[in-house]
Parts: sequence; C-alpha cells; structure tokens
Amino acid sequence: MFFPVSGIEVNPFIPLMVAFFVSFFTSMGGVSGAFLLLPFQVSVLGYTTPSVSATNQVFNIVAIPSGVYRYIKEGRMLWPLTQAVIIGTLPGVFIGAWLRIRYLPDPNNFKFFAGLVLLYIGSRLLLDIVKHKDKPKSKDAGTASALSHRVTVTAATMRTVEFEYDGERFRFSPAWVYGICFLVGIAGGIYGIGGGSIVAPFFVTIIGLPVYTVAGAALMGTFITSVAGVVFYHLLALLHPEIRIAPDWLLGILFGLGGFLGMYVGARTQKHVPARLIKGILCACVLFVAGKYVFDFFFNSVSILELFPYISFTGKLIK
Repeated sequence: MFFPVSGIEVNPFIPLMVAFFVSFFTSMGGVSGAFLLLPFQVSVLGYTTPSVSATNQVFNIVAIPSGVYRYIKEGRMLWPLTQAVIIGTLPGVFIGAWLRIRYLPDPNNFKFFAGLVLLYIGSRLLLDIVKHKDKPKSKDAGTASALSHRVTVTAATMRTVEFEYDGERFRFSPAWVYGICFLVGIAGGIYGIGGGSIVAPFFVTIIGLPVYTVAGAALMGTFITSVAGVVFYHLLALLHPEIRIAPDWLLGILFGLGGFLGMYVGARTQKHVPARLIKGILCACVLFVAGKYVFDFFFNSVSILELFPYISFTGKLIK
C-alpha cells in the first residue's frame, strides 16, 4: 500500500502489528509507544521528512484514549498530576515544534538530538532499577489488594499534592512538576511524542512516584499536547509550503488503530505486572533506540534494512 503524503510503501498490517506490540508494553509505564514508532518510521520505512513528527502525534491522538479510559475506570488516574502535566507541557510543545522545523530539519541531526534525550532517560531508569526492588506482596491481600490499587488524593494545593496508593503515602510539588514538564514539552515537541511520554520516566526516577500512578497522567498529557501539536504543525505547513510538515493522516491512523488495541490491553494488564519489570521494559527500549541513534550519527552505520537483506516490510522478498 502506498502512502502519498509520506511517500512510502508498506503492507498495512505491518504498522498495525508493530503499534499493537509496542503500545502494549510501553503503555504500562505511561508511554504511548510513539518514541519507538518514530525510529521505526525513520529507519525502517524511510519516512524522514519533518512531517514524521506530526504523523507520530496523530498516532497518539488515535491510540491513547483506550488506555486513558482503562486507568480512569480502575481508579488509577492521578488527576492533580494530570493537570500539572498538561499545563506544563503544552507551551513547551509549541516551542519544540518550531525548533524542529527551524533548526532540526536534517534527519541525521534530528536523530542525534533524540538519541541524547533518550540516553539520559534510559540511564536514569537503569539506576532506579538497580537501586530499588519491588516490595513483597502479602499473601492474604484479598479484597484489600483490589482497593489498594486505586489512587486516593488526600491533599491538593498549589504548594503540595499528597495521595495514597497500595498502602503508602506519596507527595510532590506541582511547581516542580510544571518546571520539568515545560522543559520536557520542548523536547517532546521536537521529537514528535507530545511531551507526556518523556515525562513519565522523570516522575519515576527523579520525583520518586510509583509507576502505577503516573501512567494515566502521562498518557493523558501526551494526548492533549499531541492534539495541540498536530494543529500547530498544520499551521506551520501553511507558513512553509515548501517543506513537508503536515502529517500523513492515513499512516498515522493506521498506526493509531494498532496502538488503540495495544494500550487498552496494556493498561488493563499493568496492575498485575511488577513495577521493576515495567521499568525494565521501558529502560531496554529507550537505551536501544538511544544507542542506535548516537552510533549512527558518529559512525554512519548501515540502516536496519541492510542488516536484514532478505526481509522487506512491504511484504515482498528482497533479492
């Protein structure tokens, strides 16, 4: 199937399947999976124009609502954190989208920037995994265990937010979250993932919040900022018609449908998966992509397609 906006040809089942499996695992940690789908589009499908960032945000718009729905239904949406994520990342996303078009149109420089961002996040996640272990669960948890998996906000002011989860009490400063989210929003706008996807590991590693409680907030923030990002990219496309900036809606929706199913299943499964395993999945994915991008920038390594000469993602054999 040919996608005229992005200029690529691919079997439509490939984006669906890739998005489903990626989103299933990453949604458990509050990450939509867009940060992995972007290198797949750039390195595997050959979609290298600036519009790939906007297409990635179309994926977020289509895929995220299913995961957010599950977190809200199961009482694991931390609303004060969600509000802070949206307010903090939204202005940053606009700045990031402008920087992407103005200073990072070259795919090689863009991949290097993305690699540095992901390398920092992955290293922080790795340190967190090494230092902390999951606490053992009580054998007689029963009904109380189900209740403990719900977030209960006990205090929410401009200075501090306190909540209880799984028998423990946690606290964070909204002002501190706003500052982090603004900077992360800029990086997210450049990378095309809405901002919330990058901020989830920050909440876990820097602020020390449990991964089970940040997932819903991060996904909701990603959804809102992705909507704003797509609108902004369309405006930039009108101002710069000589550059491919507007998203490939058909390809983005195709990825989004796979992500919609993956996020729903992932969000529903999350509470049964150990936190350390969720962090490990995120860490492995982040460090793999970061390492490849940085290595490619300095050593101009071969593409993924050249590593697998007999596989074609269009559904045909390569001779």
